[in-house]
This record gives sequence, C-alpha cells and structure tokens, in this order.
Amino acid sequence: MNYKKSINLVFCLLIFSLTLTGCSVADVILPGNSSSQVMVSDLPRSDGSRSATEDVEKLSEGNLKFALDLYHQLESSEGNLFYSPYSISSALAMTYAGAEGQTAEEMAAVFHFLLEEDRLHPAINSLDLYLEGLADQEIPEDMGEPFQLNIANAIWGQKDFHFESEFLDTLAVNYGAGLRLLDFIQLPEESRVTINDWVSDETEERIQDLIPQGAITPDIRLVLSNAIYFKATWLEPFEESLTEDGVFSGLDGEEIITPMMSLGSDASLPYYAGEGFQAVELPYLGGQVSMLVLLPDQGEFSKFEEKLNSEELGRIIENLVYHPIYLSFPKYEFETEISLAAILAKMGMPSAFSGSADFSGMTGDKDLFISDVFHKAFVSVDEAGTEAAAATAVLMKLTAAPEDPLQLDVDRPFLFLIRDQQTNTILFMGRVTKP
Repeated sequence: MNYKKSINLVFCLLIFSLTLTGCSVADVILPGNSSSQVMVSDLPRSDGSRSATEDVEKLSEGNLKFALDLYHQLESSEGNLFYSPYSISSALAMTYAGAEGQTAEEMAAVFHFLLEEDRLHPAINSLDLYLEGLADQEIPEDMGEPFQLNIANAIWGQKDFHFESEFLDTLAVNYGAGLRLLDFIQLPEESRVTINDWVSDETEERIQDLIPQGAITPDIRLVLSNAIYFKATWLEPFEESLTEDGVFSGLDGEEIITPMMSLGSDASLPYYAGEGFQAVELPYLGGQVSMLVLLPDQGEFSKFEEKLNSEELGRIIENLVYHPIYLSFPKYEFETEISLAAILAKMGMPSAFSGSADFSGMTGDKDLFISDVFHKAFVSVDEAGTEAAAATAVLMKLTAAPEDPLQLDVDRPFLFLIRDQQTNTILFMGRVTKP
C-alpha cells in the first residue's frame, strides 16, 4: 500500500441523480489543466461566526452518537475495522440539505442532527473552520510538524439541469462549494476522470480512481464531494530504536508476531483503568487532537465492545488522569471497505434508499433516491504519528500526585478513536484485532 508518513487523508464523495437550473457561470481550471464551468451562488462562504458555541457542541454530540451507532452495526464483521464518522456525517449533511419530509426526519435521526437546519449547517461550517484553524498553532521547528486539517468541497452537476437556488446557497454559504458543470449524459467516463483528478489533487495523490469505471452513468445528475487532508505527529514520538517484535494475542487466541513500539519511563499520558478495561490517550503535537485507545482485558473484548455507548465513552474521557506509563504499542496498517446502504437503511433511514425518497429540496421534485453508499478507509500508525485515508461514495439515481510508572502492553485487540479534545468531535474510529 502507498502511504505518506504521518498523514491522514479523508475523502468523501456523494453521487446523485437530479435535474439542474441556471445560475451565473464562471470557468475554472481543474487538475491536469482540464477546464470546467462552475455555477456560483452570489453568497460567499460564512466565516463561521454565525454559529453559537452550544450549537457546535450539539453537533459534536450527535457526531459521537452516530460514530458509536455505526460501530455497533459494523462490529459483527470479522477482522480490523476503520472508518471516518466525521467524513460520512459531513458528506450526508450536504445531502440532508436537499431532503424533505419523512426522508429528512429519518436522516436527522440516524445522524443525530439535533439542530434545526438553519442552525445545523452553520454549525458544521463553524466546526470545519475551527478544525482547520488548529494548524495555525505555532510549534517550535525542532519539535516537528503540527496538526493539520484542510477541508475542501465541490459539487459536480449535469449541465443544463435545474437545481433549487436555496439548496445551492446553503452549500455555498456553509460548505464553500460551487456547482461545477459536467456532461454525465454524453461524457460519463470523461466526467468520472475529471472528478477523480480533483480527488487526487485534493488528497495529494493519496486517493486514486475513487469512482470506479462504469459507476458514472448517463442517469447521474449530481456529485457532491468533500475532501479532508489530515496530518499529525505524536506529541511524544516513539523511539525507533526501541521498536522490536512482540506477541499480539488475537481474538481467537492466535499469537501474532508484531512490531511493538515503546515509550520510555519518562512518558506521562492520560490514563484510566475501569472495570474490565484500560484507556490511554496519545496526544498529537499541538495537544489538541489525540488518539484514545480502549484496551479491554484479555477475553473481555466482545463484552466491552457490546456495552460501549456515548455515555460510557464520556465517563471514560472524564476520568482520564495523567500517569507515568511504560507504553508498548503495535505498529499497524490496514484498509477497510464497507457498503453502507443496507446498514444506513437498517439504522433508520430506509426511505432515502427507496422510490419514496424525498430530496425535492434539491430540484423541486421527488425524483431521486440513494442507490448505494460506499466507504473505504486506510490507516497506518508508526513511531512518528498517524496516517489515514478514507473515501465515501453515495450514489443517487432518479426515481494527580506522582505515582510509580505502570506497564501497559497493548498486545491484544483494542478500539481506538482520533478526536478533537475541545469539541470531542470523533474524526476517526476503529479497532485492531490483528495488526
């Protein structure tokens, strides 16, 4: 697998079948020196000041609940698991901007959108801009590179089709996205290549050919895309000289020889020991974003996994206290690929995937439904930091006091979350059962 050290990349794509209207149009240059026209709303993107702090908190609260709800839908799958609830939720929020009636109600329930729409989308914008702003922290050059998160949005629509101006305004003001015009009907393959080139450019070529050949068909009318570039290094890097092979015990008792990284005795990390598990948090440089590791006791993984909910997670986070730790942690990398259509329908939004879907807020007609949702994610953890890549495609068609150091060996299956500590926004979530 190709990857770049200490970089997380998230890319989400939503594909719709809709009709389009006319607006002011400008030419834009796309990756590869190809050109396209963009239908631009007269409204600029908001600076994020419209949203109250409590609205961002409610948004993050909903993100956390959705992250865990989705995890419980996926936990029965075998092996390692990794996905980006922030990516999926943000991408579907743009879809939600055009949903009406029962379809909108179901989507709001599944994604725990706890705010009315006139507050939800501004809150998403404020959170996006806040997260991007974390890169502005001044870090001494000799310490390494600070946390980075860059977010880009683009909408790709069939030329000469009608879109509701209110829908376009919502995406322009809160997502900074203009409608780029393509010809899916006459040039479906060329349109696919154009969008994939944009994906590659926005993710520094880490995600290639996201939309597979044949996926763009003449009945596609709109593609909403969201790209997130994330880079982070550990606040306390692991020393490469201390990395050596160790034994990781799998769920079935299998002993897996795995490179185990180590932190020395001077490491002090947020730690909590609960009933049947231990938790440790590994901050990234800048101290704002971290990886929270949840390590169930031997033989207790399934029991812990089953009972984990937002209340329990909140209690764990509240009880984290800095403690000197000799930490042993595995190097790992893997990829997860998930089809989410049936899962999201089962979670409570079946109408969006049926002929009764109502996305009339996009075109004025009830003429589209989601045909499938795909999510793919990659994660790599080494001595320097964390790298992750994720892609989502939604296809729509018409119709304390000093203590003695403790020893913590993460040598068995565990869960992990990458989160912003200030807002408790879950950027990524996963588990490792076999490094």
